[in-house]
Amino acid sequence: MNPASLLDQSRQSFSEFWSARDVRERAMLAVAALVVIFGFAYLILIDPALSGRDRLNKNLPVLRQQAAQLQALAKEAAALSGKSATPSIPMPKENIEAALVRNGLKPQSVMLTGDFAKVQLAAVSYTATLNWLDDMQKNALLSVVDANVVALSQADAVNATFTLRQQRNE
Repeated sequence: MNPASLLDQSRQSFSEFWSARDVRERAMLAVAALVVIFGFAYLILIDPALSGRDRLNKNLPVLRQQAAQLQALAKEAAALSGKSATPSIPMPKENIEAALVRNGLKPQSVMLTGDFAKVQLAAVSYTATLNWLDDMQKNALLSVVDANVVALSQADAVNATFTLRQQRNE
């Protein structure tokens, strides 16, 4: 069957169905059909638009706040990009040795290479070594990159080798 004959057959069967009904029944069927059509129109077109609008109204203040934060961060980034990096202060060997002496430590060697310092200690107090490392971190802005600590048979005595790196102020 072709679609045109199928459409004609459906139209004819609907015509027969419709003509078999009285006027009151036709009116009730028409009203029921209109209610169903408006219900589908509401579900398909109107309800999604209304719920989407409500959801957007709830999210709008959060999105505005995020946009303001992004603008503030962009301004801060622009301001920071205009500043030049502060040059790092070279590590003076004397400062490291003075801090060692202040903590009662006698180093075997102190070697400086760029931003790194290698300090070797032999048979020193572990407590004094920790105090020295704390002093180096807080005052000289040096952090431990590599550490090798070996406990000795004496209480609170260690052999240690530390590689320290200067922290950047950026």
